[in-house]
Amino acid sequence: MRDRRGSSILDTARVPGARFAQLEATIDELRAEMAAGRLTARALTAAYIRRIRAIDQSGPSLRSVLELNPDALAIAAALDQEHGAGGSRGPLHGVPVLLKDNIATGDRMATTAGSLAMAGVQAARDAHLVKRLRDAGAVILGKTNMSEWANMRSTRSTSGWSAIGGLTRNPYALDRNASGSSSGSAVAIAASFAAVAVGTETDGSIVSPASINGLVGIKPTVGLVSRDGIIPISHTQDTAGPMARTVADAAALLSAIAGPDARDAATADAQPTDYTRCLDEDRIAGARLGVVRAAFGAHPGVDEVIERALATLRARGALLVDPVELGHADDLADAELEVLLHECKQGLPAWLAEFAPDAPVTTLNDVIAWNERHRDTEMQWFGQELFEQAEGRGGLTDPIYLDALARCSRLARDEGIDRALAEHRLDALVAPTGGPAWLTDLVNGDRYTGGFSSPAAVAGCPHVTVPAGFVHGLPIGLSFVGPAWSEPLLIGLGYAFEQATRARQPPTFVPSVRAR
Repeated sequence: MRDRRGSSILDTARVPGARFAQLEATIDELRAEMAAGRLTARALTAAYIRRIRAIDQSGPSLRSVLELNPDALAIAAALDQEHGAGGSRGPLHGVPVLLKDNIATGDRMATTAGSLAMAGVQAARDAHLVKRLRDAGAVILGKTNMSEWANMRSTRSTSGWSAIGGLTRNPYALDRNASGSSSGSAVAIAASFAAVAVGTETDGSIVSPASINGLVGIKPTVGLVSRDGIIPISHTQDTAGPMARTVADAAALLSAIAGPDARDAATADAQPTDYTRCLDEDRIAGARLGVVRAAFGAHPGVDEVIERALATLRARGALLVDPVELGHADDLADAELEVLLHECKQGLPAWLAEFAPDAPVTTLNDVIAWNERHRDTEMQWFGQELFEQAEGRGGLTDPIYLDALARCSRLARDEGIDRALAEHRLDALVAPTGGPAWLTDLVNGDRYTGGFSSPAAVAGCPHVTVPAGFVHGLPIGLSFVGPAWSEPLLIGLGYAFEQATRARQPPTFVPSVRAR
């Protein structure tokens, strides 16, 4: 099997700290090797485990994988037997997948959100998306590190840090931040520790780490993927989604996890779809795309990368409407925070009661108290002021909450994305996903370098980010945002852009950014 550079995928590739045969291999390439009898799911799983031990736990020590599934090899061997008997569950049969550690798995792995308060707590059952993955034949390889409690604990947190997992490091420059909160999922796939991973997003937690780690990230329409089993922040904004090295791999993973779930009413309109059928190299031609200029200007290098991306879109036949205004950014931020604080307080106890009845905490107030008792380990770098603010909020019938929720819907969707698309007769919006990775600073916390996640996150609309280029060796992504349920369109646009540019390059684990 040959890769796009002309070398054999199964040739041993030398990387710092390890030798690995499936470096950068896609799902289709891996499945082709399995079909030809040159690769087994067990051998592939074992190879990923060796690479994780050599590079994640040793060598550059990325600390992206929080826990390996002790049953992964046995699961892979059983799937090999199925394949040998002529059975296949689909494109993910035998393919190793990593999960963010706020997604419940009813197995021997813990589900912790990175918190020591949840250390060793095993979920009572699989999240719906995990069951779908198992049914599709995926090998659940392990859990990935994350920004603790999905970055909802403190305004001064450092993305990628959790008390259980420590700090996840950026594979493109080890002293840079991996962004969050799906930090481990992003880093693990960038470093080829699995074929694909599942992240979760409330606002930016898929698309930002995907962009910063040179990946494709899909934040789906809220309700396309069941929220069942995901440790909640906000039932109006939370969703799981794919993180992958290619649009095709992300589409294959989304096809497996999307669909209706009787436990989640928001998924009533989610129809099972093969998103790999949306991969069209010519999809850009004739598309009307609105350029959101308010997302530019944070960094001149980023602007240069995205201007080249816009030129590619024009050359491929897109009609760019430039600029397009969304507005309401300041008002939206205040309303969003109120919604998140109220919904976090109400949602966490319900998840704990159903999925972690044996945990030492049952409410948000219990978590706050637990953290206070364990300040030396849990709050050595930052506090929990967001948790404390959430605990002080009322219920979901509180007029403050209801007003904020209505403002979010109106400002983000009705007067935001939907209005912009309708007024300019647009297919989608485009913008830089964010800036280059910042230096990690545990003392001062994150220093964000721009971002375009909030409009789609608050509106519940889909958002796809695709690698667009580099600034001083640090990846930059291009965002495609559309109306609810427009994943087929956005995946097609992202794929066409990816094929036109082939901008992604694998990381080399350098200690720091070097001058050009």
